[in-house]
Amino acid sequence: MDMTKNEALSEEYLKAAAELVSKMTIEEKLGQTINWAKSIDRLGIKAYNWWNEALHGIARAGVATVFPQAITTAGSFDEDLLEEIADVISTEGRAKYNEQQKHNDTDIYKGLTFWSPNINIFRDPRWGRGHETYGEDPYLTTRLGYRFVEGLQGHDEKYMKVAACAKHFAVHSGPEDIRHSFNAEVSQEDLYETYLPAFKVLVKDAKVEAVMGAYNRTNGEACCGSKTLLQDLLRDKWGFKGHVTSDCWAIKDFHEGHGLAANMHESIAMAINNGCDLNCGNCFEQLPEVFAEGLVDEKRIDEMCTYLMACRLKLGTIGEVNDNPFDKITYMDVDTEEHRQLNLKVAKKSMVLLKNADNMLPLDLTKIKTIGVVGPNANSRKALVGNYEGTASEYITVLEGIQQYVRAYAEKNGTQPARIFASEGCHLYKDRVENLGIANDRMSEVKTICDYSDVVICVVGLDASLEGEEGDTGNQYGSGDKRDLKLPGLQQEVIDTAIASGKPVVVVLMAGSAMELQGAEEKINAYLYAGYPGAQGGRAAAEILFGDVSPEGKLPITFYNCIEELPEFTDYAMKGRTYRYMEQKALYPFGYGLSYTPIEITNAQIKGDIVDGKAVAKVSADMTNCGKLAGAETLQVYVSVHKDGAPKYQLKGLKKVSLLPGEMQHVELEMPYEAFGLHLGQDEVTVDGDVTVYIGSQQPDERSAELTGIKPVAFELDCRDGKIVVK
Repeated sequence: MDMTKNEALSEEYLKAAAELVSKMTIEEKLGQTINWAKSIDRLGIKAYNWWNEALHGIARAGVATVFPQAITTAGSFDEDLLEEIADVISTEGRAKYNEQQKHNDTDIYKGLTFWSPNINIFRDPRWGRGHETYGEDPYLTTRLGYRFVEGLQGHDEKYMKVAACAKHFAVHSGPEDIRHSFNAEVSQEDLYETYLPAFKVLVKDAKVEAVMGAYNRTNGEACCGSKTLLQDLLRDKWGFKGHVTSDCWAIKDFHEGHGLAANMHESIAMAINNGCDLNCGNCFEQLPEVFAEGLVDEKRIDEMCTYLMACRLKLGTIGEVNDNPFDKITYMDVDTEEHRQLNLKVAKKSMVLLKNADNMLPLDLTKIKTIGVVGPNANSRKALVGNYEGTASEYITVLEGIQQYVRAYAEKNGTQPARIFASEGCHLYKDRVENLGIANDRMSEVKTICDYSDVVICVVGLDASLEGEEGDTGNQYGSGDKRDLKLPGLQQEVIDTAIASGKPVVVVLMAGSAMELQGAEEKINAYLYAGYPGAQGGRAAAEILFGDVSPEGKLPITFYNCIEELPEFTDYAMKGRTYRYMEQKALYPFGYGLSYTPIEITNAQIKGDIVDGKAVAKVSADMTNCGKLAGAETLQVYVSVHKDGAPKYQLKGLKKVSLLPGEMQHVELEMPYEAFGLHLGQDEVTVDGDVTVYIGSQQPDERSAELTGIKPVAFELDCRDGKIVVK
């Protein structure tokens, strides 16, 4: 929605909501402040459950399109694609809601208020929930989160399609097992430079409807009851007009975990009086007693209910509504062939090729007669989807994708299909597959398959039972976090066995975070990071492995060499973390990804200009596909501000371009003046000094240059007094 129209509409709805709230009794108002809100029949307000999930598709409510996990789609570096995904999600959400309402189904996961996206910064690869995010970079997270919100909430001039929620506000990224008592201590510089930018843009520009607080404390204040975060910053400074929800059962942590309150009543009062409007959980069941004790006044209750009713009015789910276009969406719009094809496209655009020695990939089926596919994730549906997932009507694992591709190729060309040998190789994390077997009970099968195969594809990694949210996992890692970057169980031995066979080895990594192969990266022939690629992921992986499409993903995270390179998990200082502050070489850097077709960037230019009275930088370049396959490349622009303590450089501009063989496109993008400054420990950006701008297809680090043999073009700029001057 247009910002001006959105703001005017918001005020109109808030006024109408306040009038509606004025007709409620205090008991009725109190009943609206918990996620399973009660009905008020006399006012035409049905019961409603605010809790719903749509991280990468409609979750936990039956069949829907299950897109690749958030961290995987982030690898597309394609903000247009993120809005396209979210538009499909919101369509399916509306369709399911409309049908559920016909049957008076108001259960959990049946509403239009979706608690997505997760725009926390993936600062440490040990964090189990990192795969819910868009990676380690504030700018990439901002752009993808912004467009995801746009796709969810839609562009209708009167109604929201569904309501999005930016979570978890604000400094939150593990450890999971102590999140209910942990205090994330962070400097003002890191707070404003790293942890807050995405939230600010989603609130001020995307007009996200809801914000969810985090479980932990930030600098001593419980995030779901933080005056600094919820009142001073979110409401007063950023002008947030939506509603704030607690994370689920987080309010009881105030007294049980954080020691900030004496009992439940004090915790409830702290949350409400500091800006929390909605309780996920059951704490606010005690709100009538808290109100009776005078710990919360009715004016604040009115304010909470006004924000909540305004949301339902914007959605067109209460009041006199006969012109809501989204009411016409039906179940015929769920899990369609068009949505399935988009899902496949997203998976193909998001996978990252990390290594391709001697151009081993794509595999040539005219020369390969036998293929070994081994590893615990080869035929795993769970490894396709990550967490907060829905239920797909069709899942294509990597093994199934390869089998289907090989059969279709043979049928098309009138040849005998290559023989495919398969083995899980080992358990995902235990030392044996069969409980009564001896350790390593599948390794002889792996050796046999290697003997009979022309090429061996090892499909390894994790799934959401190993990395995820505290309470959702039950494995040896503890609360969903990782202890290190090594493959669990015997997976490394499976890879080493394949290497020892002397056959060409391709590793397909299915995981939501950075992993290391303990030196095997140098010995394998090819390495594809598939992430959690969604229900169609196996089909996408096969099309990449056999060359129907060229990989085009870029890493949204840094692959470190080992965990010892990182600060303590509980240290929230950014020093030594992510590409922006790390000093050592990465194993595989943020922003890096290979292709089958060379796409050259030439004639890179940057110049200062004035647009609408404000200084901007205009970046341009020519991008040419010099190969024989269609492909895509991301123009990446990094900025290095020459000040002590500043990040080495930061991504500040990107543009994804698809090109046919031989095609050239002239690409332009515009960067605001603020892209060349720093927050300096404050909310606003200060621009005052010399900067270096790098334009290319990767970050300007030494390791990226080693891996690709190319470097971005550098420009020196003088950015002072509201002007941008190229030296």
